[in-house]
Amino acid sequence: VQLQASGGGSVQAGGSLRLSCAASGSTFSINVTGWYRQAPGKQRELVATITSGGSTKYLDSLKGRFAISRDNAKNTVYLQMNSLKPDDAAVYYCYSENPLGSKFWGQGTQVTVSS
Repeated sequence: VQLQASGGGSVQAGGSLRLSCAASGSTFSINVTGWYRQAPGKQRELVATITSGGSTKYLDSLKGRFAISRDNAKNTVYLQMNSLKPDDAAVYYCYSENPLGSKFWGQGTQVTVSS
């Protein structure tokens, strides 16, 4: 499985961005796709996940601002980020996991939020 992340950029606080994670290869084996983020000097944190069936989970502090979704026809998972805050600035990484627990990673995409 190969993952291509895109959509990062620079926005002002209160703005929005949509990240995309496009999968190719043996995508039929994927059962969970999600996003982590890591800011300088901070621990990596799991932002959101979505299962192949469409069930979603979020970091509690992000509920209501972030939304994860998927387009199965495009093998793409999206992370819509609204009302962005400077604390949301980080490198965002998408990943996928198969039922055996193997993880596949996309490259990071930088999100910068200016106050």
